[in-house]
Amino acid sequence: MTRPEMPAEDAGMYVAREKIHPREVKGRFQNLRNLAVIVLLGIFYGLPWVQWDGRQAVLFDLPVRQFHIFGLTFWPQDFLYLALLLIIAALTLFFFTALAGRLWCGYACPQTVWTEAFIWMERWTEGNRQKRIKLDKSPWNREKVVRRGSKHLLWVLFALFTGVTFVGYFTPITELVGRAVSLDLGPWETFWLLFYGFATWGNAGFLREQVCIYMCPYARFQSAMFDRNTLIISYDEKRGEPRGGRPRGVEPRKRGLGDCIDCNLCVQACPTGIDIREGLQYECIACAACIDACDSVMDKMNYPRGLIRYSTENAMEGKKVRTLRPRVLVYGFLLLALITGVLVSLTQRTPLAVEVLADRNVIYREVDWETIENVYTVRILNKDRVSHAYTLTVEGLPGIEVITRSEQIRVGPGSTASEVARVRVPRDAVEGVGNPFRLIMQSVDDPSIRTVNNARFNAPSE
Repeated sequence: MTRPEMPAEDAGMYVAREKIHPREVKGRFQNLRNLAVIVLLGIFYGLPWVQWDGRQAVLFDLPVRQFHIFGLTFWPQDFLYLALLLIIAALTLFFFTALAGRLWCGYACPQTVWTEAFIWMERWTEGNRQKRIKLDKSPWNREKVVRRGSKHLLWVLFALFTGVTFVGYFTPITELVGRAVSLDLGPWETFWLLFYGFATWGNAGFLREQVCIYMCPYARFQSAMFDRNTLIISYDEKRGEPRGGRPRGVEPRKRGLGDCIDCNLCVQACPTGIDIREGLQYECIACAACIDACDSVMDKMNYPRGLIRYSTENAMEGKKVRTLRPRVLVYGFLLLALITGVLVSLTQRTPLAVEVLADRNVIYREVDWETIENVYTVRILNKDRVSHAYTLTVEGLPGIEVITRSEQIRVGPGSTASEVARVRVPRDAVEGVGNPFRLIMQSVDDPSIRTVNNARFNAPSE
């Protein structure tokens, strides 16, 4: 049997991707995007080289489980701060999305930032939009090989530099660069350098808008945070339609036309290839390139700017705009409360952690007829960058005292130590199990470093 032919409309499930060459535009929003790219890339590539108190200012030292951020050192026990940081980041995204749409996507998302940098290199080596399209269609010749080769050489070098910088946040970057030059990197460092470099080269050089359209989940659930008062990029259909070409200086209303001359520059400037005149679409990353392109055309035609602009659905329909609405107030309040709480916690954070464990083998011990003893293991973590000597005292029960192997317990910087503490209480001062008391650990050289741990003292029942 011969296989029946499929109808033309069913011949494929997916439309083949057409490479997008965004048109270069100039304007106030493009200037903001360029500034954002320079600042954010400058921070990413420059921060590992900043020194602080004789060490790298930002270093996530996984082998020793220390995370240095300027003057602060965090330990795995400080995981709560990481959780709070992620919650703050999520709330910040929700807050600004409810206010002004996908600002993050258009100006600060790593995919956007690195893609913009790769497009700059593409323009330097292959020319403007028309030249790049022509180069794509031309056969392979010497010029095409040179231009494409130069582009990919820049891309690869930039991607490898990105990989080195990424690994430099986990391995001291001066040491890393020295070993990279001498080809003496470890297997994991080599893997992550190449992996992150390859991911940068692939995502920013080839996938580009497909990451935003198909891979990023934010594009799918952003509508849940939008409402009719959210600031979005909008095309003024009442003013622009019907669209059509006309000579410069002609009054469009006399010809029954709107202000849109149907030049398609807004489409050519869009990095995701959408036509904003068809309404807001989930592919829009709010980069405002279409606004700059349209404003430049309006200037040439002597028409007012703003045919495409940041606006809200209510504003476009002439309705009242409510900026301070419940969801914005709730996001803002939670965000402010969390940031305030984290900052207050950091200012009051002590570089000392103490864990008290009771001896499980012997609940209590009778030293003599007048004294009961409990034994505890005290684990001390010095989270400071200098060594400290600590003293251990107890309070909370009549006649309570503690006996340790040494009067002072010295713990090195970023180190742990264990001490056996024998706590004794007069027999007539306690009865039964679970008598509460406090163990106080305090630094000898810095009395402000102090922790108080609650514990239970067990004694025989009369």
